Amino acid sequence: MWRVNENCIGCGMCASIAPDIFTMTEEGVAKVAMQPTGDQTVGAAEARDSCPVAAIED
Repeated sequence: MWRVNENCIGCGMCASIAPDIFTMTEEGVAKVAMQPTGDQTVGAAEARDSCPVAAIED
């Protein structure tokens, strides 16, 4: 199960890479909007690997 942990600094990188999977909250941090399936896992993994504070877990 994919999730964004408390390390998130709200840079928005994940939401720009995989907007179907990650969104920004009103608090200014990212969250998983829906769990990726199939080909979506490629974008989710790219977002995870691009996170500057390693806040995305799968």
